[in-house]
Amino acid sequence: MEFVFDRENNKEGIEDLEIFIEDNKDKLGALMPIMQKTQEIFGYLPLEMLQLISRRTGTPLSEIYGVATFYSQFSFIPIGEYKVSVCLGTACYVKGAQGILEEIEKELDIKHGGTTPDLKFSIIEARCLGDCGLAPVFTINDDVYPHVKKEDIKEILAKYR
Repeated sequence: MEFVFDRENNKEGIEDLEIFIEDNKDKLGALMPIMQKTQEIFGYLPLEMLQLISRRTGTPLSEIYGVATFYSQFSFIPIGEYKVSVCLGTACYVKGAQGILEEIEKELDIKHGGTTPDLKFSIIEARCLGDCGLAPVFTINDDVYPHVKKEDIKEILAKYR
């Protein structure tokens, strides 16, 4: 699924970003806050806005891309309203987390790292959620689902549709 950035419906956000860049571009270490502001405004890092950052700050696009791919907080696709994280840490993995992830991918018809076309769900990375005693565990935003089984997935996701 390819997401197209709509400049027309994001005019206010673009203006806000341009003001933020202008106010911060000459500060030491400005790139990270500018990228964070971009994601805060648009919900992800649209290529068009990365190009704008590059032009306005004089930072090569390759450097901006390098920062964006290094830090997991950044996304190149819109993040859905509901962020689904399946713990793939050792305890959860041993208790079947990979099968849980595959069932969620099947049910939402997207792969790990993807967002549904209606921007309702995203499956995001989780190496460990710190709830090993609840394995396997996954979250939807702040809701925690412990000791989950593959057959529970359809019903759990239905609550958010």
